Amino acid sequence: MYLANEWEDFAVLDAGGGNKLERWGNVTLLRPDPQAVWPIGANTECDAVYHRSSSGGGSWEYRRTLPAEWRIGYKGLRFIVRPTGFKHTGLFPEQAVNWDWMSGLIKPETAKNREIRVLNLFGYTGGATCACAAAGAKVVHVDAAKGMVEWAKNNIAASGLSEKPVRYLVDDCVKLVKREIRRGNRYEGILMDPPSYGRGPSGEMWKIEDQIFALVKDCAELISDEPLFFLINSYTTGLAPQVLKNILQVALPGGKAEADEVGLPIVNRGLILPCGSSGRWTY
Repeated sequence: MYLANEWEDFAVLDAGGGNKLERWGNVTLLRPDPQAVWPIGANTECDAVYHRSSSGGGSWEYRRTLPAEWRIGYKGLRFIVRPTGFKHTGLFPEQAVNWDWMSGLIKPETAKNREIRVLNLFGYTGGATCACAAAGAKVVHVDAAKGMVEWAKNNIAASGLSEKPVRYLVDDCVKLVKREIRRGNRYEGILMDPPSYGRGPSGEMWKIEDQIFALVKDCAELISDEPLFFLINSYTTGLAPQVLKNILQVALPGGKAEADEVGLPIVNRGLILPCGSSGRWTY
């Protein structure tokens, strides 16, 4: 398992009963998690709890006054945390294990001081963009949601990386990749965090099981002659790690592919909370 176990400002304190109790800086949140099917511990005291609605979505119940947003850090990076109406906070802490992996490949001593270009598709609020930019890469950050791209810009600024070469695009990732192929652009690193379902800026439909291989195959045409990595993240329960590995092996022959679950330690229980899967390819 790829285990994100080097956080100081974040922790999963407990999990069970379909929920997880987390510490985000000095704030504790109780949120739904469908993987936590065992019983939770007796102490679920928290600052805010998210309640699902039977009609979809849900809302937060605040048990003390909290700021609208606050910041947490990870190895010199700073991220803005903000509880949203869809239970999310703007950050997936389990992805820190992949940030570290990509950063290690990008750093000058590993990349032999050459220019590293990274394409971050479905980039969300830019956790990976921050990590790659801090390591020395030129990053193209793409997401269909304008609000998420603005959040990514703010995370870059919070991390003190505003002067780094990051290009932000509000765009449909599938269409953007096809344009990049026509333009002849190439990247040493590509990562994607596609949703199970989604819509592009013009209403384009996305279903991961139907479209993920075609997208990866197109992205293979964007890989440079001296590539570093390709990363696929998936939170879709029907896509096992081996599926991601198979996709990478078929679409990108000649490199080395591996895949595993991603997880976070549950500090009060000695357990691990599974948080999706990642497929990694290196050349």
